[in-house]
Parts: sequence; C-alpha cells; structure tokens
Amino acid sequence: MPKTSGKRQAEDGRAVQFTTLKVRLYPSPKQAELFEKTFGCCRYIWNQMLSDQQRFYSETGAFFIPTPAKYKPGAPFLKEVDNQALIQEHNKLSQAFRAFFKDPEHFGHPKFKRKKSDRDSFTACNHEFTSGPTIYTTKDGIRMTKAGIVRAKFSRRPQAWWRLKRITVAKTRTGKYDCCILYEHRETEPVPVTPAAETTLGLKYSMQHFYVDSGGTKADPPQWRKRSQEKLVNLQRSLSRMQPGSKNYQETVQKFYQLHEHIANQRRDYIHKESRRIANAWDAVCVRADGLGALNKITTLGNVLDAGFGAFRECLRYKLARQGKQLLIVDRYFPSTRTCSACGCVMPEEISPRRQTWTCPHCGAVLHREANAAVNIKAQGLAQYFHMQEHRQSA
Repeated sequence: MPKTSGKRQAEDGRAVQFTTLKVRLYPSPKQAELFEKTFGCCRYIWNQMLSDQQRFYSETGAFFIPTPAKYKPGAPFLKEVDNQALIQEHNKLSQAFRAFFKDPEHFGHPKFKRKKSDRDSFTACNHEFTSGPTIYTTKDGIRMTKAGIVRAKFSRRPQAWWRLKRITVAKTRTGKYDCCILYEHRETEPVPVTPAAETTLGLKYSMQHFYVDSGGTKADPPQWRKRSQEKLVNLQRSLSRMQPGSKNYQETVQKFYQLHEHIANQRRDYIHKESRRIANAWDAVCVRADGLGALNKITTLGNVLDAGFGAFRECLRYKLARQGKQLLIVDRYFPSTRTCSACGCVMPEEISPRRQTWTCPHCGAVLHREANAAVNIKAQGLAQYFHMQEHRQSA
C-alpha cells in the first residue's frame, strides 16, 4: 500500500519524495523467533533509557539519554539482534522528547512500554557498503541483517531508481508480520492545476453515508461493513457470556482480534480506492476541517472515528498533490449546513442532524441538509483559493 511520507527539493530541481510500501512477511520459525527477540530487546532498551533519563534528570536537572551501547555489557542478549533496531529506539525516544518539549499539550511525556498493550515493532536503516546494501529486496523476499532473506508478498514493486532507506517490521494481534519499506526517489514536480467550478468537488462528512458530495451523490460503502459489524456484535455477546481465562474465551478473543483486523483492512481498502477514484476524476476537492475527535465526544448518533474519514482526507491530500491538484480546506466553523446554497441566507440556529431536509425562509428553496452543505463547502473553498491567488499576485 503506497503512501507519500513527504518531499524536499533536490539539487537538480526535482522533488525528493518518500514512498512507503507495505508488504506481508512469512518468516520461518527461526526468523520469527529472531523477530520476537528483537521486539523484546527494543522494548527493554526503551524502558532502560527512559528510566535512566528520568533518574539523571531528577538528580542533576539536566537532560540526557544514554546510548544502547551502555547496556550491552550487562545484557549480552542485546548482541543477538540487529544493532540498527536498538539505535532506532534511541532515535525514537529522542524524537518523542523533542515533540514533548515543543508542544506538551498535544504530545505527552514518553511512557514505558508494556508487552501486552504496546505494538510490537522495530525499525532498521539500510546502509550502502562496497560489498552491497545491508537491506534489499529479492524476487520473493526481503534481505535483513541477521535474519537473512525473509519471504514476503509484494502487492507493488518499487521503481528501479528508488533507494531503500529503512524498514519497519511489526506484528499484529493475530500473529501476522508486516513490513513497511521506506523508499526515497526524485520526481519531476507536477504542473499545478488551476481549479474551476466545473472540475471541483465538495465533500461533506456524513455519519450515515460516509460522505455526500456537491452533486448530491451519497458514498454508501459496500455491504461488507454492515455484515462485519453484525459479526462483531455477535462475538461481543458471546464473550460477555464466557468465563474469562477459559479455553473458549481465549479462542473467541482471537476471533475477535481477527475480525477487527479484517474490518480495518476492509476500511483501508475502501478509503484508498475511493480517494484514488476522486483524485483521478477531479482537479480539486473541497472539504471542511471538521474536528472528528471533538465531534465524536458530543454526538450520540454513532462512532464518528469508526468510518476513517480523517484517513480519507489524508489520502486525498497526497494523491491530489502528486498530480499537482489541490485539497482545499474550509474552516471548521464555516456554517455550511445552515447556509442556503440558493440565496446565501444563513439560519440563526443550527439545523438538527436528524432533519434530512429544510426549507429556506428567505427564498423558499427545499434543501437536503448534507448535499446543501457540500455545495457551500465547494463554493467557500473556491472563494478562499482565488482570494489567496489574488493576494499573492498583489504582493
């Protein structure tokens, strides 16, 4: 599953892009044992560095994080795994503290890792030597340090000029192994596309339909979502009647994890396909910057975060950007729902989410609540874009 992580300007004028490909790993029992050791060593080294950092700060008042080399004499098992994985844990902890010091309100203080609750993963960087790279892909696998060639299934192959930078191996709750491969490559900057009213689409988030566009089309996801949710409800009912810790309970918990993973994969597949379809068909897309987390806390109509609309917006952003197109963000407080798209009249009170249609008191137009909001979001997004272009030209 490709994803653009970012880009920077190269010396030759072309943009340096970073693309991540996610592949499924099928390690041998010996390789899986090495992965488990690496997960444990990374968790151990993180907790040791964080503990020593806290102790050093309480005693001296200065900030200092020891390197993994300090712990190897007292923990010989650390030498059995890839040293790059341990070094990356030090980098991750340093980055976590930098984020915390920069914005403590949004980034909490780094916490200790626990085996049961935290995600098992490790990261290793690729290094180029005269004898060859330390990590590379083969026809049906990935060569890793100490693990050798691990069998893998590729849904997409990188281009020949892409440079492999690092990999991240993770284990799911169902016991599957995934690997995210980060590539660096140079691409020609796409020609910017100027949006027009005819080639711009407005989207309004909808709890019932996922989204409604400015043309009135409702993006009802396939029936798999409803069927999977029904299976999940039945499993939860079965778990509530079982004795915790029993064999049947453990087997049902595993089925519960598998179904959750299946639902997440279905959601991710739909988000990528739908965002790709929109990015190819339209020159610009307008959405409102809704705070989905805050909206989920105040609504009683369902789980806002379950649909994955935030991930959908992010997929739209980078897929449009790769083609020189725009994702136009409208302010979250813009009254798109209670504004009449026919005459511009703004209702003094918010329209209830339970009302599908409402009538404008000024012009008498009968408006569909979400389709009307999508039209207003599109108009506001285009107005913001052209206003910004005029400001740049005058400056």
